[in-house]
Amino acid sequence: MRTIGILSFDDPKIDGSRKILHVDMDAFFASVEQRDNPAYRGKPVIIARHPKENSGKGVVSTASYEARKYGVHSAMSAAEAYRLCPQGIFVSGNYALYREVSEQVREIFKRYTDIIEPLSIDEAFLDVTDNKKGIPYAMDVAKEIQETIYKELNLTCSIGVSYNKFIAKLASDYQKPFGMTVITPKRAIPFLEQLPIEDFYGVGTRSAEKMHELDIYTGADLKKLSQDECIRYFGKAGLALYERVRGVDDRPVKVTRIRKSIGKERTFYPFLYHDNEVEETLRKLANSVSEALGKRDMHGKVVTLKFRNADFETVTRQTSLVDAISNSQDIYFYALDLWQTYGDVSQGIRLLGITVSDLSQLAFENIRLNLYDHQDKEAGTLAYKSNTLLSENEEINENKNIKEDSAIQPAPDQASSEQKDGDA
Repeated sequence: MRTIGILSFDDPKIDGSRKILHVDMDAFFASVEQRDNPAYRGKPVIIARHPKENSGKGVVSTASYEARKYGVHSAMSAAEAYRLCPQGIFVSGNYALYREVSEQVREIFKRYTDIIEPLSIDEAFLDVTDNKKGIPYAMDVAKEIQETIYKELNLTCSIGVSYNKFIAKLASDYQKPFGMTVITPKRAIPFLEQLPIEDFYGVGTRSAEKMHELDIYTGADLKKLSQDECIRYFGKAGLALYERVRGVDDRPVKVTRIRKSIGKERTFYPFLYHDNEVEETLRKLANSVSEALGKRDMHGKVVTLKFRNADFETVTRQTSLVDAISNSQDIYFYALDLWQTYGDVSQGIRLLGITVSDLSQLAFENIRLNLYDHQDKEAGTLAYKSNTLLSENEEINENKNIKEDSAIQPAPDQASSEQKDGDA
């Protein structure tokens, strides 16, 4: 048995509080490939099509820790990954297998608790306060889960242990791979105060840059703001930020997840015969999906492209990501990559659709800074607003794609056929 790296910021006994775990599989896709292919072990594995196979247009889903040493990371183009690590082993990915292994991991979770909130294919929250085995200390539950996953599935995971979801999520990222970090209520505030603001779960690169304009670089800097200031500067995310930096997060671990995907599709007549028309449409679809995600404060880890040609042949392709996205540019980037890899306009395109799935709630990525007013700049006044929402008259059904009028009208004889296959 390998030795598990454990970092505890205090006595690991979390008494009188909820006991929450965040379990994150280490480099999941790449680790499964290394497990099942002995020749890959100890070598840099990159989950992406080899750039020589599709003119370098592929995108990296994830990379093994050996590949990360060369600077390879998710969302990087396959061409750039090849430049950084030409000896890397490029694997297209077997997503059916990854889902199967994910279910095996979840079955291990169920031996300890039924209160499981999957965030994606490779991570989940667990409430082990009243666990099935009656283990009194959360760290001991985490150790058993970690050891069981390694023993039965020959895979490693990192686990954050704390008294709420926010801190448990931060803790799981603190010591990777095959690590465990325990943060008790007594040590939560010192931990949060020293943490760089970009390491706060939900604060992305763009949001961090905006916070830097307010001289906010650490949790301690953020904590200096009053509740009113947080709300004024950060809009609807302000109250959550104010509470999180003080170690407060009362959100329960949710067993059921309401929405599985958000998508958008359009039909065309005349059909599309040029790549630039497809690319323009994909950009508009990505904007619409991003707006729908923003309305629900959600982001997702799977982007699916659907297209149908003039002969009603439908093709669906998807890519799974390590980091969840909601930004329209990111969605467009991955959808365009799928189109450039699998698309063909020669027979005419009558339908295009984009769906983002494997959804989870985002935290603070929708903070957006207004431009300085020239007269207010001298006084240091900043105005913030929350993310753009969908207009009220746009309808979203729980299991259907968002329908939208298009400047290119749908073929009049297509209505019934298109409706049958409405989910992108």
